[in-house]
Amino acid sequence: MTPPEQVREDGVVALDWDRIGTGDSEALLRPRDIYAGLASRPWPYLRHEQGEVLDKWFERRGDRDVVIKQNTGGGKTAVGLLIAQSTLNEGIGKAVYLTPDNYLVKQVREEADRLGVATTDDPYDPAFRATQAVLVTNYQKLLNGKSAFGVVGDGREPIDLGIVVVDDAHAALARTEDQFRLRVPAAHEAYGKLLELFAQDLRHQSVNAWAELQDKDPTALAPIPFWAWVDKREEVLKILRPHREETAFKFVWPLLAEVLHLCAATATSSAIEIRPSCPPIDRIPSFVRARRRVYLTATLADDSALVTDFGADPALVAKPVTPGSAADLGERMILAPVALNPDLDEEAVRVLARQFADGDQDGDGIAETEPVNVVVLVPSDRAAAAWERYADRTWRVGDLETGVKELQAGHVGLVVLVNKYDGVNLPAGACRLLILDGVPRPLDGVERREAVALADSTVRLAREVQRIEQGMGRGVRDGEDYCAVLLLGAKLATAIHEARHLALFSPATQAQLKLSRDIAGQIRGEGLDAVRQALRACLGRVPQWTQRSRRALAEVRYAEQGTVRGEAVALREAFNLAATGRTPAAAERVQKAVNDLGGSDRPLRGWLREQKAAYLHLTDRAAAERALAGALDDNPFVLRPVNGGAPVQLKAAAVQSRAAAEFLAGRYRDGVSLRLGVQALFEDVVWGEEERSDDAERAWQQLGLHLGFASTRPEKLYGTGPDNLWALSAARQAVTELKTGCTTTTIAKKDMDQLGGSVRWLNDHNPEVEAVPVMLHPSRAADAKAIAVPGMRVITPGLFGKLKEAVTAYAAALASSPDRWADEQAVGEQLTHHKLTGDRLFTTYAEPVDTA
Repeated sequence: MTPPEQVREDGVVALDWDRIGTGDSEALLRPRDIYAGLASRPWPYLRHEQGEVLDKWFERRGDRDVVIKQNTGGGKTAVGLLIAQSTLNEGIGKAVYLTPDNYLVKQVREEADRLGVATTDDPYDPAFRATQAVLVTNYQKLLNGKSAFGVVGDGREPIDLGIVVVDDAHAALARTEDQFRLRVPAAHEAYGKLLELFAQDLRHQSVNAWAELQDKDPTALAPIPFWAWVDKREEVLKILRPHREETAFKFVWPLLAEVLHLCAATATSSAIEIRPSCPPIDRIPSFVRARRRVYLTATLADDSALVTDFGADPALVAKPVTPGSAADLGERMILAPVALNPDLDEEAVRVLARQFADGDQDGDGIAETEPVNVVVLVPSDRAAAAWERYADRTWRVGDLETGVKELQAGHVGLVVLVNKYDGVNLPAGACRLLILDGVPRPLDGVERREAVALADSTVRLAREVQRIEQGMGRGVRDGEDYCAVLLLGAKLATAIHEARHLALFSPATQAQLKLSRDIAGQIRGEGLDAVRQALRACLGRVPQWTQRSRRALAEVRYAEQGTVRGEAVALREAFNLAATGRTPAAAERVQKAVNDLGGSDRPLRGWLREQKAAYLHLTDRAAAERALAGALDDNPFVLRPVNGGAPVQLKAAAVQSRAAAEFLAGRYRDGVSLRLGVQALFEDVVWGEEERSDDAERAWQQLGLHLGFASTRPEKLYGTGPDNLWALSAARQAVTELKTGCTTTTIAKKDMDQLGGSVRWLNDHNPEVEAVPVMLHPSRAADAKAIAVPGMRVITPGLFGKLKEAVTAYAAALASSPDRWADEQAVGEQLTHHKLTGDRLFTTYAEPVDTA
């Protein structure tokens, strides 16, 4: 019988919907079922790949750490939100969804609204606390010393979490490391006190670096030796602790205070940076104790950083959840113009990009393709300046929300995004031609030091490839999307040409690169019109291209095992041991990783042995000295022991052409690689940009090896001496100081004095050879107060350009036929022809200093 209160006056029954379909039924648990049960679904069905990973996660939801890998644009946000909702429904506990920045917080919440998932961005919101809404916030909100979630030792009860979903996990890594880095600015009173405390130690490591710090040189970089840092830790605490509540300190100090003695400290002219080898993530108990931690990542080949930065279980990280097929990646044609033809001019490529933004036309002015949005990713404002005359818009991080909406709304033209290689979604027409013009470079002191010490290591290579793949992923957001990608410069071209780089890309990207290489093979050596025709095939939707593009991905599968490098696991485990006072065990753990490396990757072996020495120093100083001496055998760029040896005398090659041929044969497998390698060297010498000085010094050292000279960097190796030393012959050596970052119109007294000091250094250490003083400087004119070094030669930008032309022609001639660069006679002929021999190079491509 119908209750009387439900009968309306007209006699029709009014249904009480609150009492229908609820009863004793349980909340939906499977994420796929949650989506199917939505009253209003944003899409009729989940994508097949989304359903697959959701089902696999559900079966593995008991695993504390789960890595979910999907191609860029594979719908990871919806996956993460449905997993969070499933965890709430299961009653496991509160749910947090972390994104890299507030721009993405807003995007995720908009997606959640479409999915019917309740969210908040306030950690104090009662709905979040009552497990009725997912908290969507950025990494910084959770990972800081004043975290609303609680920090060890702050007296607050940590927020108990059921699940933490880490979106764009690889993009999170840099931000996570930054949250655990204490930066003491040069303007702060503690900076001067710390410099004074470690003055003697810094001078011992590098007289030149200490002088650069004193001169406020923006390129100055001086690591504080770990033994000095540990031995003076009480004085360090006295200097830093009084400032712990200041804005610059308070968000980091509670995270580092207990492990300060395990940190690496690096002095630059702008700050002293203090950072542990692994973030002490256990200081954030809410994250560490969360019952479930899900990492949403793009399909990058190396997942080691999830272990080092987040403390994830390496065995679980190595078992990622993936779709059955990797064919969900959008269609991409990826070309590097300079790899197709090293003579192609980058300015011409910029003109080509502008033409596609306006609507590419044939010779009769008839449009071959419709106007498209062209997006250019650049690492810096300086790189953006090269596009200024072609760009309709130039956007930085603060402009992204408005800018991306404008791109998604319709045709804008050519847009430059500055230093934003992740977290930007440019689906469909928002980006049809994507151009990468360089990748971000390390900026903080610790990263810059790692870049020097690990320059030739696969670890550094993996990081570079990660950045490139992240950047290339901006233009395709699902399997039906398409985009053409151009990579500018020799370094990016090398990344998609060299086998060592290629192996580090995801399987789907590797398949697309292989298809693109088939196209490149047919147009190699041609001009820009050939590149234009290839782009038209993609952007004009030529059926043959689209068919082959789909076929290339059809059978691609995700790697069943994630890559977690052994030394990454060792560093995390060693840090955890040391943080609990077990430093001898920490040193043993690092040594096991060194043993596992065997004879491979010597730069990394040396770097690890320095870490081992740092742990040993806490209990056995003599053993630490021995370990550090061994580290130097593997990697000359690690710290030098207190009783370090004298500089090794540089010996010239018996025959320059033979040394050059042996070096080139060992470095390059084909002519294209040779030409790209040489071009990359000259790309690293950037005039007028002081922060690129270290790149220039390394490039100059490598140039010497390419030409057959014994070549070293004494200042980096021994902390004193010239930037570079080339053994031109048994009797002559070029002592070189690189001042490519200078913008002065004359050679300053201090720079002249530095070159003179470097000549004296060589005379002291190897009096048998004649020093040839050389300086790379924008001017050959000496300042009125400067005393010219006798016999010095100056390479100005104009002469450097001529040297570049000669070396490029040398490489092109050797690359013209297979293995010609390994032929001593052929190499000798080209060295002589281009005046690159030890007796002619500096008389041809350098000029005397002007003292008038």
